[in-house]
Amino acid sequence: MITARQSRAARALLGWTQETLADEARVSLTALKRLESENGFEVYESTRDQVRRAFEAAGIVLLSTDKGEGVLLLHERTSTPGE
Repeated sequence: MITARQSRAARALLGWTQETLADEARVSLTALKRLESENGFEVYESTRDQVRRAFEAAGIVLLSTDKGEGVLLLHERTSTPGE
């Protein structure tokens, strides 16, 4: 499951705005803002899944272990929105 911090970090690695990610993931901007909020808002699992898929298509790997979580941008992957 993608967390708010992972989403914000992955966007930073890609240089994407919230608007760009919402478009790439085909979710509403409001839904994305809820996902990236630290306020514990309820988010549909389908929204999380669509955001995860958009990131994976752009070369992001979501990391999660018992010691923490993070994101990784694969080498030589330069995706621009709309590709």
